[in-house]
Amino acid sequence: MIKSKEYNGLSDTQVLEMRKLYGNNELSAPPKESIWHLLLEKFQDPLIVVLLIALTLSVGVSTYQYVTAAHSISVFLEPVGILIAIILATTVAFIFEVSANKKFDILNQENEIQAIKVLRNGNYCLVPRKDIVVGDIVILDTGDEIPADGQLLDAHSMLVNESVLTGEPSAQKTIDSEHFDDDATYPSDQVMRGTTVIDGNGVMKVTLVGDKTEYGKVYKGSQIDNKIKTPLNIQLEKLSTNINVMSYVVAAIIIIGRALQFFNSDTLLSDGNALTIGQYILDTLMIAVAIIVVAVPEGLPMSITLSLALSMRRMLVANNLVRKMHACETMGAATVICTDKTGTLTQNQMRIAETHFTNNSEDSLIAQLMAINSTANLNFSTDKVEPIGNPTEAALLLWLYEKGIDYRQLRSNAEIVAQLAFSTERKYMATLIKYSDTENLLFVKGAPEILMNMCNDTLNEEQKTEINNQLLNCQNRAMRTLGFAYARIANNINCFVQNKLTYIDELTFLGFVAISDPVRTDVPQAVAQCLSAGINVKIVTGDTPATAHEIGKQIGLIDNTEDSSAFITGAEFSALDHRAALIAAENIKIMSRARPMDKARLVKLLQEQGEVVAVTGDGTNDAPALKAAQIGLSMGDGTSAAKQASAITIIDNSFKSINKAVLWGRSLYRNIQRFILFQLTINVAACLIVMIGAFTGIESPLTVTQMLWVNIIMDTFAAMALASLPPENNVMNSKPRDPKAHIITKPMIVTILASGLTIVAFLIAFMHLLQTHRITSIAQLLTTNYQALPTDANMTLYEHSVFFTVFVLIQFWNMFNAKAFSTNQSTFANIINCRNFLLILFVILIGQILIINIGGQMFSVTTLSLSDWILIIAATSIVLWIGELIRLFGRLSNHFNKK
Repeated sequence: MIKSKEYNGLSDTQVLEMRKLYGNNELSAPPKESIWHLLLEKFQDPLIVVLLIALTLSVGVSTYQYVTAAHSISVFLEPVGILIAIILATTVAFIFEVSANKKFDILNQENEIQAIKVLRNGNYCLVPRKDIVVGDIVILDTGDEIPADGQLLDAHSMLVNESVLTGEPSAQKTIDSEHFDDDATYPSDQVMRGTTVIDGNGVMKVTLVGDKTEYGKVYKGSQIDNKIKTPLNIQLEKLSTNINVMSYVVAAIIIIGRALQFFNSDTLLSDGNALTIGQYILDTLMIAVAIIVVAVPEGLPMSITLSLALSMRRMLVANNLVRKMHACETMGAATVICTDKTGTLTQNQMRIAETHFTNNSEDSLIAQLMAINSTANLNFSTDKVEPIGNPTEAALLLWLYEKGIDYRQLRSNAEIVAQLAFSTERKYMATLIKYSDTENLLFVKGAPEILMNMCNDTLNEEQKTEINNQLLNCQNRAMRTLGFAYARIANNINCFVQNKLTYIDELTFLGFVAISDPVRTDVPQAVAQCLSAGINVKIVTGDTPATAHEIGKQIGLIDNTEDSSAFITGAEFSALDHRAALIAAENIKIMSRARPMDKARLVKLLQEQGEVVAVTGDGTNDAPALKAAQIGLSMGDGTSAAKQASAITIIDNSFKSINKAVLWGRSLYRNIQRFILFQLTINVAACLIVMIGAFTGIESPLTVTQMLWVNIIMDTFAAMALASLPPENNVMNSKPRDPKAHIITKPMIVTILASGLTIVAFLIAFMHLLQTHRITSIAQLLTTNYQALPTDANMTLYEHSVFFTVFVLIQFWNMFNAKAFSTNQSTFANIINCRNFLLILFVILIGQILIINIGGQMFSVTTLSLSDWILIIAATSIVLWIGELIRLFGRLSNHFNKK
């Protein structure tokens, strides 16, 4: 251990001066959003803004109707319905996000009063971490978390876990320049805040504290607010703009058309006094405002919110904990996934991959050597056996555990005579145990090349050549190799002199093992699915280029045909100017030796080129990139920094779950399109009816309360039905959608206009039929046994009920067509798995039956007979069968075109 007399440390005066010059060792607290701010954010949604405008106009129209004619509070049901849609759409999103987003600090909840061993005034003392200053001399032992960045003054067999910054579990630290690792992410003689000493000990001099440390830079980077809009937000902004423009255009057409109609009407000009003309102008303005209100899809925000909320819940079952609602859908638009290696692609646990023992090796001898000549341990107190100490040594113990050998028993039975700890200078560890009254056993493990040279007397050239070839093969696959040797020594011989092994004449080489962090078993298939779905995968890791390349090969990301532009190190990438980095960003498949901000820079460069970027990570080093990406995906056992910076947490740490998130996201987007198709079809029909009525004097035969029920069907129930449709695996066969594309596609426009015009034509014809003929049953329409009436006759209560039911059931059957949209399959395909969809449709049908039978005066309806219901259901189902025929022709056309 380091003796205090070798270093005096700072005096009390110097501590105060350093704190004044460089500050203390605290990290700046991140700003927190208030609950009110989170709630108000929901009202910034472009469609909610449109609804607020529509609400204001609707209140105006209802007030006008109440004052001029109705004198009934029922005229305010329309604005109440819009208000309810706004409240539901905003509060549901707010509640789900707050419940999923439990506030915790962006980095690990640090105990700033944790005592750190330092030298001050020439004496040992314990100082709170936050009071550490630049220039402090800190004593580091195994298990200590390093409190600040610093320069090593001394180091003995020191191994540091740098995974919080680089993603890598171990880095050798030394002050001997001959043993520096030139490829290391951070210099071998420097240690960083937040990392942990997992073996050995040392002394450091603090050079940076607080926000200026590497950890602090990552901390600050993880607080950067991501203002990148999600693809869905961009598309909804376009949609809301287009709806506004179209509604204003139609309103303008009505105003101009009715003005021309007024001036071309001799009757209006000759008989109209100032009051009549004023009333006509006011009516025209109210009709124009009504068009704007009708054109707004009130249910769309509700549909999107419900879809996202349902997806959040279902994705949790698929091991995806979603904290940000829009992340559900955004994942479906991802074009690039930047993934770390350790803990995401690999198991983050060193394991023996291969064993290469010599023929004369004894299993019991090897087990003893692995168990006794080691400083590592295993933790059996948790469900999963966890390694403690040097991860390479722990891999040996895990191998024994898998073989059913208890290393603890072997250790307890051994009497250790002497032990030589591992060091980077020697590259081996040796332990001498008592074997008998006259003999001891010497166990040695270390670099195979070193041990082979120590076993010259027991290895011939042929054996050395074979072993060297095996070693080269393993090392070319980025595996660590560890050799074993032993000797029987008389108990009166001292084999350790001046921290070196001197007795090597009789050492016998037992062979070696190859150790690696194995790839997760499900990763290669999951990566292949991502690539086939048109999503580029890029590995960004702090590990060596050789290891990163090997992992890339194992998961199927690269092969031997890749050119050099696919590989880059963090240092090379950071040296590129902006233009060169933009070009490199697209070509990179593997970035090795990456530092935290290299990953964040890569994400931002990809976004500049229009990519929708998802980032996976489990360490604090990943936080800036997770925050900068459109979708940050943290691992379930990752740091709190990674989880806080992410939008989705993969609970089971499986890359396969990322594919599930993509599947859900793409299916969710398709469901949103289906609802838009369904609702805009009705809105187009409603707008056309209002327009026709404006020029012909035809008024809607539906009352305000009936329209409110229709709106509930179109909004809440339709949203729930279409949002509940299960994901479809075929969405993974297509490429990611263009985030700049409009959410309404050309096929949707054709379907909306064709369906809307057909519905309008049918409804006007049916309304005309009911106005000109008196019926008391639907069957009369089939037998032409009805009474002809004047064209200006009023419809009876029964006829109003029939028209109302026909109108609702047209929407009912049209929902089946919306379900089948974009699949080119029958709407009955996979219908068994759409239980929620069928249940909601059943509720709509039962609801309509109940309203007709018990709604009475409130809904201006009367009961219909069973035969009426059967005929209406059968007649309106033609909407579904026409859709089925169109889809059948589409499938046949595709079949013949393929031939």
